[in-house]
Amino acid sequence: MTAPRSVSWYATKRWQDAINKVSLNLKGRRRSSSTNRGSLISDSDDTQDGPRQPPVNYENTYKLEPDTFFPTKKAEDIIKSVFTNNLENTAYNTDTGKQLSTHLSDLIRTQVKQELGLKNRYKIVVLVTMGSKEGQGIRCASRCLWYPQFDRFASYSFYNEHVFAVGTVYGVYFE
Repeated sequence: MTAPRSVSWYATKRWQDAINKVSLNLKGRRRSSSTNRGSLISDSDDTQDGPRQPPVNYENTYKLEPDTFFPTKKAEDIIKSVFTNNLENTAYNTDTGKQLSTHLSDLIRTQVKQELGLKNRYKIVVLVTMGSKEGQGIRCASRCLWYPQFDRFASYSFYNEHVFAVGTVYGVYFE
């Protein structure tokens, strides 16, 4: 008579069977590097992809200071030109106010990014606040956590008979 087997023996046996099934299914297959989805398994053995290039390894730049500082005066001029071109003869409409402020912030952001060029390390945040001018007062404030040696902001306020707009561009240096 044989002794009964323990529960751990059955669990170990099930794991071994599962590993054997997976290893049998993967036998003869190779990893394909020509797919866009990462490491998928392919059945084909064709090697007609051409010569394989070694992977590109990027190294850290350890750059802690910007080459050029954020151009606050140019950013302020960009905000001013976008506001005057788009809001000069505009009355405030509550239905289109959200779309207009989003459009203005996108215009400002793209022009500031063009001004900075491609090799910058600044993250650009643009805030545009708009409203109807009806004799009321408004005060806009914002708070950020940043490094004052490299991070900057530019702001401009626009007023006409019907509408007010305040635009602020933050340039936060990304190490």
